[in-house]
Amino acid sequence: MIKKIEHLGIAVKNLDESNKLFEKLLGVSHYKIEEVESEGVKTSFFQVGETKIELLEATRLESPIAKFIEKKGEGIHHMAFDVEQIESEIERLTGEGFQVINDSPKNGADNKRIVFLHPKTTNGVLIELCEDRNKN
Repeated sequence: MIKKIEHLGIAVKNLDESNKLFEKLLGVSHYKIEEVESEGVKTSFFQVGETKIELLEATRLESPIAKFIEKKGEGIHHMAFDVEQIESEIERLTGEGFQVINDSPKNGADNKRIVFLHPKTTNGVLIELCEDRNKN
């Protein structure tokens, strides 16, 4: 079951500069910086009410974020939903015709298990499903 919008992911060229910009914009500091080596990204998170903003900087030229920025420039990369049982949600959504990008959940930033839905099946929006490894 999808519980809420967990975060919005924004692709950036320079994480340090973007952190400063978003600190001014939001009036709060980021609460975490983390590198996800398997995805080739360095991330920072801002808590904004019930949701979060995740800034993503590529650490490798072949990473999905580097490719996204090269093709589309900086900007909103994905929308993430918090789910209770990610495997059940994958089964439900694939049964409804949605296509997953990765076959099974993998470890993501902020202590989450994640899977992405292909934008071709979600009106052009990259959707991430997140399950908190501490809560489930």
